[in-house]
Amino acid sequence: MSAAADTLKKVPLFAGLDDKELARIADRMVERRYKTGDKLTEQGASGIGFFVIEDGTADVTVDGEPKGSVGPGDYFGEVALLSGSARTRTATLIATTDMLTYGMTAWDFKPLVEGNSELASKLLAVMAARLG
Repeated sequence: MSAAADTLKKVPLFAGLDDKELARIADRMVERRYKTGDKLTEQGASGIGFFVIEDGTADVTVDGEPKGSVGPGDYFGEVALLSGSARTRTATLIATTDMLTYGMTAWDFKPLVEGNSELASKLLAVMAARLG
């Protein structure tokens, strides 16, 4: 199994998926590296990507106020991924270490879900549980 698929196993959004389904998603993901001090996202900016953090950390701020940090196994951009369109980022993330992430766009993700009703059903169940 690829490193991206192993990382996806840690993401609650994909918790109900089997190894084959995780591998199909991971195959569409692209490695993205950030250096310490790089801005991963900026609050208010448009975003189309979903990212899972493999290694490194970033500080999170909302309206300039510290809201914690993210690290390995954390993710961001899931609303853009699930909605299928660009969304306004709700937080700013700045790398506090060098980082390795895996990312994908909604247009890479959408065909996977549309072509696999079982995958779509599992993702919907996880999202419903998170909302409830």
